[in-house]
Amino acid sequence: MICLADLGAKVSQASIAYTLRSRSLRARQRLRCAKAALALAIVFSVSAGAPTIAAADEGGVSFWLPGLFGSLAAAPQQPGWSLATIYYHDSVSAGADVGRAREFTIGNIPINASANLSARLNSNIDLALVVPTYTFANSFLGGQAALSLMGIYGGVNTSLAGTLSGTLGTPFGAVSFLRSPTISDSVMGFGDLYPMFAVRWNAGINNYMTYITGDIPVGTSDPARLSNIGIGHGAVDGGVGYTYFDPKTGHEISGVLGFTYNTVNPDTQYQNGVDMHFDWGASQFLTKQLQIGVVGYVYNEIGCDSGSGDRVGCFQSRVVGVGPQIGYIIPLGTMQAYINVKGYGEFDAQNRAHGWNAWLTVQLAPAAPSSEPPPAAVRRMYTK
Repeated sequence: MICLADLGAKVSQASIAYTLRSRSLRARQRLRCAKAALALAIVFSVSAGAPTIAAADEGGVSFWLPGLFGSLAAAPQQPGWSLATIYYHDSVSAGADVGRAREFTIGNIPINASANLSARLNSNIDLALVVPTYTFANSFLGGQAALSLMGIYGGVNTSLAGTLSGTLGTPFGAVSFLRSPTISDSVMGFGDLYPMFAVRWNAGINNYMTYITGDIPVGTSDPARLSNIGIGHGAVDGGVGYTYFDPKTGHEISGVLGFTYNTVNPDTQYQNGVDMHFDWGASQFLTKQLQIGVVGYVYNEIGCDSGSGDRVGCFQSRVVGVGPQIGYIIPLGTMQAYINVKGYGEFDAQNRAHGWNAWLTVQLAPAAPSSEPPPAAVRRMYTK
């Protein structure tokens, strides 16, 4: 359009009135230019200050952190307090599907606009997870009950660059627009709180578990920002797990299947669909202390997103991850430390940022009672 070259010109109310009265070709051109200038002004004003519209699965971000469960997930624990600290690093990127959803979320695409986006989103995440757990000594439903609470602190850095084009509805009709936004931000702060109640049952080399957990949305979250640590809404998650572990051979394999129900985000009026996730691990204990193996996960959103803030449709997310792991147990008298390092490379992603992530876990817990006989001197003392 010729008038796009004059979008920087000021259009006064008088000139608009004159244009509307004029019947000449030149006047009609000025009218089209005024319409485009007004439309572009609406685009930038709405981008700067409009209420945020939610993206599906909150821009491809789920409540469940794939890989949270792994090897020995259903194995019994020792009664008493334990503490796990986890360093988590995630480096991910996404294309136009997630980029467009995030543009909707932060309000960069007006409600009355139809837009296409060719973009790339990149994000780096560094989190510290702290998980105190208390395992009860008394039997619960024939099994072993444990209660834990996970807290998060860390930082997220996200950037989005690309080309945004589309049409904007105005009182003068539809007007085309084109811009190339480059957006980036970062945040440091606390995440949401995640309480969990689990029950484990042991039957020789077979171990079973069930759990229920949820999200208490108290973390750093702003729908107008690309980077967030909290997810901005509540969630309830539950599932079952199994571990095969033979101490004689050192063979171990575990799997945990869970489902997440998400509540409506009150800031964006967006509700994620039901999510399904399966975390698994397989390992071999080379000694009583050294463990090597592989880990993986499958995350798949099986329900459609909904809510008055949904502008991207069903937008089901999916990702698969797999990678290596190594673990080591350090005896510390009546306690023991367990160190585990694992990493995942992600593939088969849909409507979700993906890449790779790494975990460093250090857990301090009561040691298992020794099955070795007491020293000879002690045995003689008891036999006298």
